[in-house]
Amino acid sequence: MIELHPEKKMPLYEQLYNALAQDIRSGALQPGKALPGRRTMAAQLGISTNTVDTAYQMLAAEGLAVTRPRSGFFVQETGGMLHTRPQHSVVPAPKVTPKNTVSNQDDILYDLSTGSIDTSLFPARSWGRIQKELMYQRPELLQRGDMQGDENLRAQIAAYLGEYRGVDCTADQVVVGAGVEYLLGCLAHLFAGSTAAVENPGYSRTRAVLENNGIPCVPVEIDESGLPIRALEQSGANLCYVTPSHHFPTGVTMPAPRRAQLLAWAAAKPGRFILEDDYDSEFRFATRPLPSLQGMSGANGPVVYLTTFSKSLAPGMRIACMVLPQGLLERYQSDFSMYANTVSRYEQQTLCEFMANGYFARHIARMRLTYKRRMEAFAAALHAGLDPDLTLAGAHSGLHFLLTLPGAGGEQAVGRAQKIAQEMCRSVSVQCGVDVSGSIGVVLSKPGACAYEELLRRADSALYAAKAAGKGCYRVYGGA
Repeated sequence: MIELHPEKKMPLYEQLYNALAQDIRSGALQPGKALPGRRTMAAQLGISTNTVDTAYQMLAAEGLAVTRPRSGFFVQETGGMLHTRPQHSVVPAPKVTPKNTVSNQDDILYDLSTGSIDTSLFPARSWGRIQKELMYQRPELLQRGDMQGDENLRAQIAAYLGEYRGVDCTADQVVVGAGVEYLLGCLAHLFAGSTAAVENPGYSRTRAVLENNGIPCVPVEIDESGLPIRALEQSGANLCYVTPSHHFPTGVTMPAPRRAQLLAWAAAKPGRFILEDDYDSEFRFATRPLPSLQGMSGANGPVVYLTTFSKSLAPGMRIACMVLPQGLLERYQSDFSMYANTVSRYEQQTLCEFMANGYFARHIARMRLTYKRRMEAFAAALHAGLDPDLTLAGAHSGLHFLLTLPGAGGEQAVGRAQKIAQEMCRSVSVQCGVDVSGSIGVVLSKPGACAYEELLRRADSALYAAKAAGKGCYRVYGGA
């Protein structure tokens, strides 16, 4: 006797499928036996014929049933190969402690980390509706698509980058991939034998990806304008990875003169290239972003432009893209011609429709306003109720900022960090209606004992250690 439970979250067709599949696997329904007609089953259970048909089709798709013309569905002849699936209890995988974590186990309750966004802002209804329509109307999307990504999506991306990021490109130059890390791995192949200069402090994951793919990296300490050209020359590198629009983690925006110097460095010798990571330019709150390095150099200049939809939509979506100059594009097409694109075509086409119909632009506008208000709440809390000597950098743009706390040492520094987190979280909760949790990275140093850039690097290392330990933790660099 089959019983369905409409109050459960599981759809009725899935409940019916599970019940019939269990009976078939257990032998209660013998091979070759006819399943009740759809109308008969629907009348017995008080459900629609469409619900029954969906369950029967699922059985057929899994090889548990077979349809015979004008006769209906029958239990599949299996030759005794079916067996009942055991019911396993789910045992969570043990947590692995990341290497190089800072070992201070004092817990607090705030997550001010930079690695995530507020996924409650994701436009799930619009996105889901588009994807559902595509699922029913575009079965050809089940087939393999273009190695660079679907052409109509690349056209939408090229138009968007041209209008909002100042990128000079055509759809042919755009390559879609499952995250910037994957695209960096492809670039590492194209630049085999090269050495890359990376910002110090900077985004540690990029360095790890490049080095894991055989590209040695030379850290170059930044200054108030970003990566210095003289130090870049001294590094001996022929690649340069930068985040000029909103440097991570300091928030510095590279000014136009420094950008021109960087482009001149690349143009001075053949084989030099700039990898421009523009990860969050959508969230520039005061003014439009400066033109991209790629736009300043031209469509075939020595710049590879990278960006992602992780910050604007959701990190789990894993859609990113890069813009290649013509010479590199030809090599990419040659070397990766046998590769399939790494992003689902349904995701690609959903994003394409999302952009083409104006949903993406409206979503970004709402996100920019929301994050601007939260950033202003943070800044107001800091300046109104905390230390007057605080320095706040990078709050004009993006989804993170840098806070420096001079003159505090030892337990005082930790206490002030806790106070800052508490006040910031309280302020955001009150002003924006958002519950905030936090991780804090603390570095202690005597005056003059350590360079500013090294302090930033250590603080960033401690922050990532706190994030790795889970929400609600802080870490002090070196375990102090």
